[in-house]
Amino acid sequence: MGSVLFSVLAIYLFIGVGYLAKRSFKEQIDDRTITLLSVYFLQIFLTFWGLLKRPIDDTLLVAPLLYGAVVLLTLGLTLPLVKRLFDDPKERSIAAVAALIGNTGNLGIPLGIAIFGEASIPYTTVINLMNVFFVYTFGVYFYSRGSFDVRDSLMNIVKLPIIWAALIAIALNLGGYEPSETIDKMLQMGAYASMVMQLVLFGIYLYQVKLRSVNRVLTAWVSGVKFLLLPLLTFGVLQFTDLDPMVKGILFFELIMPLAVANVNLGSLYDCRPRDITAQVFITSLLFLGIVFAVPGIVGRF
Repeated sequence: MGSVLFSVLAIYLFIGVGYLAKRSFKEQIDDRTITLLSVYFLQIFLTFWGLLKRPIDDTLLVAPLLYGAVVLLTLGLTLPLVKRLFDDPKERSIAAVAALIGNTGNLGIPLGIAIFGEASIPYTTVINLMNVFFVYTFGVYFYSRGSFDVRDSLMNIVKLPIIWAALIAIALNLGGYEPSETIDKMLQMGAYASMVMQLVLFGIYLYQVKLRSVNRVLTAWVSGVKFLLLPLLTFGVLQFTDLDPMVKGILFFELIMPLAVANVNLGSLYDCRPRDITAQVFITSLLFLGIVFAVPGIVGRF
């Protein structure tokens, strides 16, 4: 458990850097500029690095497909209720999709290593890639809908370079391309820069959050979907599969990751209450700290 705690605290350190930077320099730090730099440039390196890390084969496809199925099932079940509970279009957008965009990359991959060992890396990597596709398709659409109509929301998906970068990287992987050591190092530098910048950006937004003004109904909904509905659906679905117990445990673990900073990126990009989203990311991250130590016992039931 010590390694799990250390992994969490090491990651949260960069959130603290962003928080202290914004607190110290206030308006001199432009969060919009950092968002654009991260989304339109650095995340391209992260996408290529992840997709070219190892060859894509059939044995790795089941885990991300199940991950995507559970996420879409949850979206289908909750969307009718979201439309009834939330009148404001931006609140509705956050309620619909925020809980389904978990931190499977920055947090999920290192914590997977801490709990399941290095054998988890191929699975956590491909699950994260499925999450990336969900973020930049459904995530972009719903966060755009807070400020844009249907047509413009769909166009916002097409405009993001990360989608095209992912398609190119997949084509290269399937074509047998293996990056040289120099190229791999370059992509790795960009990937880690992207992850660090997202965490720093979260800290910047965190400074601007006033917990007294947090929407309690939205918070209860997002936290309930993330830590009650998603785990129950995941546990139920996994009972009908014959996957290796370790893979089942990894899937369950990845689906209860707290909200990803990507939610904040998209909320900022499409003017969909990024401060409210930051509050949800912060609250689920705190709740996760209390839940993470129970995960080994839960996954042991698989």
